[in-house]
Amino acid sequence: MSELSGAILPPAAIEQYHVDGDHPPSLDDIVGRDHPLVIRGLVRDWPIVKLALQSDTAFAERLAALDGGTDVNTLMIAPEAEGVVGYTPDMSGFNYRHFKVPVTLGLQRLAKYSRRERAPGVVIQSALIRDCLPGFLADHALSFLDPGVEPRLWLGNRVTTPTHFDSQHNIACVVCGTRRFTLFPPEQLPNLYVGPLDFAPTGAAISMARLDRPDDPRYPRLKLALAAAQVAELHPGDAIYMPPLWWHNVESLRPLNALVNYWWNPVKVEGYHTGHARAALYHCLLAFRALPPAERAGWRNLLDHFVFGGEDVVAHIPEHRRGVLGPLTPECVEELKQGARQYL
Repeated sequence: MSELSGAILPPAAIEQYHVDGDHPPSLDDIVGRDHPLVIRGLVRDWPIVKLALQSDTAFAERLAALDGGTDVNTLMIAPEAEGVVGYTPDMSGFNYRHFKVPVTLGLQRLAKYSRRERAPGVVIQSALIRDCLPGFLADHALSFLDPGVEPRLWLGNRVTTPTHFDSQHNIACVVCGTRRFTLFPPEQLPNLYVGPLDFAPTGAAISMARLDRPDDPRYPRLKLALAAAQVAELHPGDAIYMPPLWWHNVESLRPLNALVNYWWNPVKVEGYHTGHARAALYHCLLAFRALPPAERAGWRNLLDHFVFGGEDVVAHIPEHRRGVLGPLTPECVEELKQGARQYL
C-alpha cells in the first residue's frame, strides 16, 4: 500500500502542562523547548474568563464596557465559504469583505448572526488591546512576559484560520468559546501546499489544502502532514505555546470565541528584529532562484556552512578576526547591514 493511500490515524495530542495555583509557571517552564505545549488553566483567574464561564452574554457585556471605541480590522466571510478564511475560487482575491469597526459593533453583529442557522463568518483579527480595550490590561496580564510584549485580541464566530506559521514565539490564551489547534512541525512544509508568499489572506502565507478534506486529489501529500499533526482543543482559561515556524491551523468552534495572544522575539541584540529573517527569505528568492542548478547547489553549501553551521565553522579563526562570522554584537549587526547594502 502506498504511504499516501492508507487510512489516516488520529493525530497525536499536544503535550500538556497543568498550572498549579500555588506554583505559577515561569517562562522557562513553557518555552524552554522546541515543540508546542498546551498550558491548561494558565489564565483561568482572569476576570474576563470567569465571566465567559458564566455565559457568552456576561463576557460580551464586559468586553463592550471596556471598548475604547477604536476601529479594528474585521473580516466578514460569506456563508458558502464555511467560515474558512481564504481565496476566491480563481485566486483573484480573498473570500471576505474587510471592515474597520469598534469591538462593540463586532459583538453586536456576532450576537445577530448567532441566531442564524447559516450565518456569515465574522472575525476581528489581531487587534492591539492597548488601542481597542485599554482598560483590559490592568486585570489581565501574563506576569512572566516582558511588559513590553503587547497582547492582541482575536474575536469571532465559527471561523477557521488556515494552516500558517509565525516567525515569533507565540502564547495564545482562550478567553471565551473553544478553539481547536492543529500543529505541524516545520519540516512538514513540503506536504502542506503553501500558497503565495506575497498574496495571502491572513498576512502570513497559508496552506491551500483544507485539513477536513484529506482526499482532495490536488493535495495528495496532505495525508503525510496529517500523520505528523498534533491537536488540542482549548477552553476558557487554557493557553498554548507555539514555537516559531511551527505551522498551525486554528478552528473556532462556538458562536462566540475570543483569544488573546502574545508574540515576542527573545533575541536581545541591538539593531536586530525578526523581520530580518523574513527579509532574508525574499533576498534569497531574488538571489538564487534564477541561478543554474550547480550554482544554486554551491550557494546552498555556503548557507548551510556559514549560516546554519555550528560553532566549529569559525573555530580555526582567531576571535579578533572572525568579523561578521563572530557574535552578533551591535557593531556586527551594523557591519552586516552595510555589507548587504553594497551588493544591492
